[in-house]
Parts: sequence; C-alpha cells; structure tokens
Amino acid sequence: MKRSVLSATLGLALAAGLAVLPTTAAAAATPTAPAVQGYTATTYAGSAAEAANNQAFFQAVMASAKAKQAANPGLASVTVTYDASSAPSFRNQISQAAQIWNGSVANVKLQSGSAADFRYYEGNDSRGSYASTDGHGRGYVFLDYQQNQQYSSVRVVAHETGHVLGLPDHYSGPCSELMSGGGPGTSCTNPYPNTTERSRVNSLWARG
Repeated sequence: MKRSVLSATLGLALAAGLAVLPTTAAAAATPTAPAVQGYTATTYAGSAAEAANNQAFFQAVMASAKAKQAANPGLASVTVTYDASSAPSFRNQISQAAQIWNGSVANVKLQSGSAADFRYYEGNDSRGSYASTDGHGRGYVFLDYQQNQQYSSVRVVAHETGHVLGLPDHYSGPCSELMSGGGPGTSCTNPYPNTTERSRVNSLWARG
C-alpha cells in the first residue's frame, strides 16, 4: 500500500472492479486518496503501513469529534457525526452499521447529521472500499459497488466504520471477527464486532 505524506488510505482488502469514479465521489475522494494496491483472495497479509493508516484516520476523526464535544464536557460518550448523503445506494447499510456499533459500544455513538466528522461516498474504484483521511480532521469512507455485490454489504460498511472507531485490519481472523474483513471469504456475512473488538473501541473512546 502506498500513501502520500498527508494522506492515509486503508481498505477492507477485497477485490474490486475497474471503472471511472462517479462525479460526486471523484470530486471528494480522488484528491486525497493515493493509488494503493488492490487485494485479491490470496493477499490478505496486512502491513505496518496499513496499521499506520488505520491509526491516522481514527485520530483525525477523534480529534474532530472531541473538538466539537468540548462545549459539552459532561457528556458520558463521544458523538461521531457522519454524512451519508453522497452514498445514497448504501443508505440502509450505513444506517444498519451505525445501529450495530451503537448497540455494541457505550463510549462512542454514531449519528447522521451536518457538521460531519466523516462522510460516506460511493462509486467504482479498483481499490475496493476504504477509509481515508488527509490528516487534518477531514475523512471519508468510500464504498465500492462491485465489492459490495461480492461480499456482504452490511459487513463491508460495518468493517470500514470500525476503522473510523480505531480498529485495525486483522485479515487472518475468523468470520466472527468483523475486522477480518474479506479474509474469511465471500460466504462470511457477520456484521457484528466480537467481544474483543467492542472492548477495544470502548477503551479507545473512554472518558469522553
């Protein structure tokens, strides 16, 4: 995976189609998303670069959310706001993924709204689905059409949202582990984080 100094890109690491990005996605995604290696079923290995990318995206989202929360320091949990208006085809999957995470963790909550901490976009991309940040508190999750047809779409969205909340990829994990992504294959449809993943997210977002 390659990345520029001010960009960090990470993916679910699944196969994806080759096509031109739609106008809405291209305008938002192309400038900050560097070209990266596309993965196939035989290359779920992960890397130190991917781990660094995961961490960069999480830190950018957390900084954005906590800056807004400063006006309400007594809140028990941090609210992370997302904008799904540029991914209308995945509206239901994004809502389901948010509900899954909100029902799984207590110290951070996802909600749809304006002044978003990150955004979802959709389109065709040879990189598949991924989360990206420019390192300045602005980020997005890109959802690839072909990948979401090959794999469980709710799992793809929940997995990418897991990066937003601070979890790294772990491709060698079982299907019961959400962040194993496409490692278990297309038959895996589990969209729920396991106990360890839930605990990790709660720990990362503890104390507001």
